[in-house]
Amino acid sequence: MNVLLYLVPVALLLGGLGLAAFVWALRSGQFDDPDGAAERILLDDD
Repeated sequence: MNVLLYLVPVALLLGGLGLAAFVWALRSGQFDDPDGAAERILLDDD
């Protein structure tokens, strides 16, 4: 039972880090053009 005293804060910390990384990716524009590369390969620019 004492293990939960360590595992719960560690799990909350890791979850918070994951959420912070996701928010950072949203704000830095990582998801601005999800279909661009998929459609760009079909276009012939020659």
